[in-house]
Amino acid sequence: MKKQIAILGSTGSIGTQALQVIEEQSDQYEAYVLTANNRVEELIAQARKFKPEAVVIANETKYAQLKEALADLPIKVYAGTDAICQIVEDSEIDIVLTAMVGYAGLKPTMNAIRARKPIALANKETLVVAGELINELARLSGTPILPVDSEHSAVFQCLAGELDNPIEKVILTASGGPFRSCTMEQLATVTKAQALKHPNWDMGAKITIDSASMMNKGFEVIEAKWLFGVRPDQIEVVVHPQSIIHSMVQFEDGAVKAQLGMPDMRLPIQYAFSYPQRLKASFPRLDFKMCTNLTFEQPDTTRFRNLALAYEALHKGGNMPCIVNAANEVVVAAFLRDEISFLGMSDVIEKAMSIVSFVEKPEYEDYVATDAMTRRIAQELIK
Repeated sequence: MKKQIAILGSTGSIGTQALQVIEEQSDQYEAYVLTANNRVEELIAQARKFKPEAVVIANETKYAQLKEALADLPIKVYAGTDAICQIVEDSEIDIVLTAMVGYAGLKPTMNAIRARKPIALANKETLVVAGELINELARLSGTPILPVDSEHSAVFQCLAGELDNPIEKVILTASGGPFRSCTMEQLATVTKAQALKHPNWDMGAKITIDSASMMNKGFEVIEAKWLFGVRPDQIEVVVHPQSIIHSMVQFEDGAVKAQLGMPDMRLPIQYAFSYPQRLKASFPRLDFKMCTNLTFEQPDTTRFRNLALAYEALHKGGNMPCIVNAANEVVVAAFLRDEISFLGMSDVIEKAMSIVSFVEKPEYEDYVATDAMTRRIAQELIK
């Protein structure tokens, strides 16, 4: 019986690579649901190729185009964010890959967990915004959350077979992005085009900017707390420009386990789909003859303040990570429109953290209100 997979965000970087995995492992998996936000042409092409049971376009103005283009196929067509939240509850779905970008991934992930669908988690904002809430939902429903981020997948793989061995430290590796060696003066004049050129990974625009500013690594620190049950002081970030070691775990006896591989997201995607098995794949292999220079250095939180702000939010807890995420989504969108400088993004995030009302023990409604308030304030700060 083939595993039926729902891909939320099928036209993005993770979603398209997940479809490559499904295509290669066609005897194991089928795409059951594909969803997209705006990219209707890409969604149509994917639907015609993979013939899922259903497709959903979040932008309702694109519904007629999608419906007409697929009229000759027996594919159910839906539109709107509510439809995405509902479709994940379909009884035929075996696993939900959450590859939507940003806060939008939170509600459908919650619905999938309530419907007891295993989650292949690629939407890091879900745990950043509401980690405690998501963990509690997963605990109550007995739903596994399988990390897809290369760093968290690496930690997850290192912990296989180590169930009873306490973690001393989780070590998340960071490439350092395209501006690792830049001075503050150089960072002040960084352009959008420069920031979108990541040295190692091919990703969507939002996550590429987050990587350049190291907010992506900050979010991964917050995620690690909820995924692996560790304290903030047990999570270390080390800059590893070659992106060969994807992350490490140090145990109480001092032993360190690392997961290595080529920088290829298809491997962690497939591992989340196949866990606990490993399936033979055609992904590029790591050639140690070519790995003659693996280096490590400490991240500079003076030049890359976003990492420090994420740690601060994690220590503060409550709705503070939600504030950081919402402010970051606003400033990244503004940076991509050339409305704010690269360094100015951190300024707005920090100010938003001091202005938006702090809630120590937030419920879901508090996260919704915090997100809306933060976005409004961040926009005002940019203006």
